[in-house]
Amino acid sequence: MKTAIATVSIPGDLRRKLKAIARAGFDGVEIFEQDFIAQEMSPRDVGTMIRDHGLEIPLFQPFRDFETLPEPHRARAFDRAERKFDLMQEMGTDLVLVCSSVHPRALGGIDRAAEDFRELGERAAKRGLRIGFEALAWGRHFRDHRDVWEVVRRADHPSVGMILDSFHTLARQIDPDTIRAIPGDKIFFVQLADAPKIDMDLLYWSRHYRNMPGEGDLDVTGFMRAVCATGYAGPVSLEIFNDQFRAGKTEALARDGHRSLVHLMDEVRRAEPDLRQDLPVLPERAEVSGVAFVEFTTSEAERPQLNALLKSLGFAKVGQHISKQVTLWQQGEVRIVVNTEEQGFAHAAFLTHGTGVCDIGLMVDDAKKAQKRAVGLGAVKFAQPLGEGELDIPAIRGAGGSLMHFLDGGADLSRVWSAEFTRCGAGASRDAGLTRVDHIAQTTDYDEMLSWSLFYSAIFRMGRAPMVDVVDPDGLVRSQALQSADGQFRVTLNGAETHRTLAGHFLADSFGSSVQHVAFASDDIFATAAAMAEQGFEPLPISPNYYEDLAARFGLEAAEVARMKAFNILYDEDENGAFCQFYSRPWGDGLFFEIVERRGGYDGYGAPNAPFRIAAQKRLLGADVVLEP
Repeated sequence: MKTAIATVSIPGDLRRKLKAIARAGFDGVEIFEQDFIAQEMSPRDVGTMIRDHGLEIPLFQPFRDFETLPEPHRARAFDRAERKFDLMQEMGTDLVLVCSSVHPRALGGIDRAAEDFRELGERAAKRGLRIGFEALAWGRHFRDHRDVWEVVRRADHPSVGMILDSFHTLARQIDPDTIRAIPGDKIFFVQLADAPKIDMDLLYWSRHYRNMPGEGDLDVTGFMRAVCATGYAGPVSLEIFNDQFRAGKTEALARDGHRSLVHLMDEVRRAEPDLRQDLPVLPERAEVSGVAFVEFTTSEAERPQLNALLKSLGFAKVGQHISKQVTLWQQGEVRIVVNTEEQGFAHAAFLTHGTGVCDIGLMVDDAKKAQKRAVGLGAVKFAQPLGEGELDIPAIRGAGGSLMHFLDGGADLSRVWSAEFTRCGAGASRDAGLTRVDHIAQTTDYDEMLSWSLFYSAIFRMGRAPMVDVVDPDGLVRSQALQSADGQFRVTLNGAETHRTLAGHFLADSFGSSVQHVAFASDDIFATAAAMAEQGFEPLPISPNYYEDLAARFGLEAAEVARMKAFNILYDEDENGAFCQFYSRPWGDGLFFEIVERRGGYDGYGAPNAPFRIAAQKRLLGADVVLEP
């Protein structure tokens, strides 16, 4: 099964698009008419350029407003088609997409449409070309693939088939299983797109909010399962219209597109194992049981500040690397690695981003399989020379240029801490009750959020929460949480649209570093806060006005609110449970730590508290936070 993408799906001029599409691993491109018209080259030269990139042209699109027109419009439509046929033959493609008409003069009628397509098929066949009829969700008379199939069936011509588009079916809430009754050889082409569920005009929704399969809310997997059940084995292509993508990065979007198709077809293969499919075999999505370690890169000059903060959080230095300037700090199941090497990846990350998180280690069910799946989905494998005694731990490149290592319970990787570190007790601190990493918060440019959401959900067995708006005094930040089913691995993605926000300020000052804060879990947040206070921890100071409002909103006892105020603890609750949280003061380029306690079935992140937390952080960081760079 070959993959393709419509040139309209990614930004840039045609040459740049083709280069990115070929690098991403696609087999072909749908040529969108506007991309061709914008070229100064002849159709023949455009076709040659495409094939020089190792790509095919499985489809030319679109041909509009064709069927069921009265004269003289009908004759003109056939004349237009002949000119498109000329162009297609020069370019070197044999299939054209004819989308259902929105022409105000279109008369409708299945038999009338079938007659038009029978004649068009005759003309196409003389040139060795084919016609694919597609139902637009907002078509004047044909907006359902079932009606289009009836037109194709009655046209009864070998050069006339149908084109299916997941958006046009799913946006109208048409049961995709109705596709299973269509003969696979009469489906000439399949286009895929996902989209967030939004109640709006279908045309506007389609033209501005489509995204890659797996990035939205539509059942694209169910759609493709139905298509495969027909025996269809032709190209699977992406047709994406998205305002956010138009301002995005060409190469990254092409890579995301290919990843989305490979992931989608892998899901189809698992859901329909009896179907005959020529698909790459990938390991299953990795099960993550927790964060094994968080690694910070820093310099010798800045290390004392980080060490002091870790001690105040209750961490103890428990290990020294056998051959590198790397120390291990631990509390409960939380391991923090501090790297001050002056060579290798961590040092390069420090030179680029300053002190910050350069690596995240995940506990997975099978480390090698997790890496294999990630690489099969377009992630970049990472390796660097191993020192004496070091283990070869599977790794990939993650968000913001950071690394992601995979550990499992196997005999080799389970001994990494004893094999690579010598035990030490220097700088021992009092345990403050932190048990594990609750979540990792990664900050990205807003136009990269969908990319990283797809990255996590395609590689790991994680679900996506709805996107929410976090109110910053100087703008909005879009936030989306992803987590494993048991909640042992959580990631929040925060998309910054302007550098005036705290998230945008962090991105600018750290030159695109990703992890802005790490949240640790406690079973008793008041005991943890008290223990940290004894060790000199300075919490983020919260306005007293917050606690006056808190008591009124939730009807809490005055004594409990007073305790929260004393430790600068914020509070939220919903029908499932409650949530307590407090923060360190920001340091470096805006990094900070968070301490949380989840009560009952609370599964959120205290979003209503974000505006008050951000305001407090900005007060400490100073007025420069709100200035444009």
